Amino acid sequence: MRDQTKSALLFRSEDITIVMQEDLCPEQSFRSHMLEGKSSFNLLFFMSSNINLEADDCGTRFLFKKNQYILHYSSQERVAELWTENQEILKYLQIQINYRYIFNLINPEANSESAEILENMTRNNFIFLHKETPPNMTVEMHMIIKEILNYSKKGLLQKLFVEAEIIKLLILIFEQFNDKNTLQENRETPEIIKKFIDENYHRNIKAEEIGKLIGMNQNIIRKEFKSQYHITITHYIAELRMLKAKKLITNSNIMIKEIAIECGYEYIQNFTRAFKKKFGISPENLRNNK
Repeated sequence: MRDQTKSALLFRSEDITIVMQEDLCPEQSFRSHMLEGKSSFNLLFFMSSNINLEADDCGTRFLFKKNQYILHYSSQERVAELWTENQEILKYLQIQINYRYIFNLINPEANSESAEILENMTRNNFIFLHKETPPNMTVEMHMIIKEILNYSKKGLLQKLFVEAEIIKLLILIFEQFNDKNTLQENRETPEIIKKFIDENYHRNIKAEEIGKLIGMNQNIIRKEFKSQYHITITHYIAELRMLKAKKLITNSNIMIKEIAIECGYEYIQNFTRAFKKKFGISPENLRNNK
């Protein structure tokens, strides 16, 4: 039987391996095999829905939803099987880090806090956030993963970049599992939402999508954002699009239609109507009179 998955090796060094696993034939049932190396920490980010996972060392089966993740320590080399049902796509990212690298990074001999973090990691206390609920990826985690997937440089620069991004991911994980930081995270929520919008306003994003990424109710997200910035998410996105459009129209020779698409408008008529409502002049007239 031919291989029905695409296993893309994104990065490999002496200490770190990053693999993107993606289903090529979702209409056919199959099982993907994932290797966990001896004395390794494995970060799994689930990027499709309803992924079943079963390790060869236990009979327990786990079911993960889209945008969930786990940090799992394996003392021995193990193989896990992952699969979906009902012809659903299978897609996940595996970041494998050897124990020695984490040990040197955290340095548990330095203080009790470092020792406690490493102990929690080796005891697999970062698998379930509440009882048997795997943690949800935050917006910042999504951004970091996107940066890792899109990074094109090789060699030393890639190694330094990957290691820096992994440290960021670990910090976010430790904070998410630390109850002492709950209030601080809540205060930072509007800033995280704003950062996500600033980088994705050209897409058709809504509060529902942001809520799924953060793991927070969309109504709370709307309330938190408006309370902090005194503007709704919808109006903020519209403002960003219009400011970007005006800048492109006055400072470039890009076609109006292309500007509309770049600013998130599928139809130029909608773009022209919104632009004229905002600035009192059509995009064409603004360009001709500049």
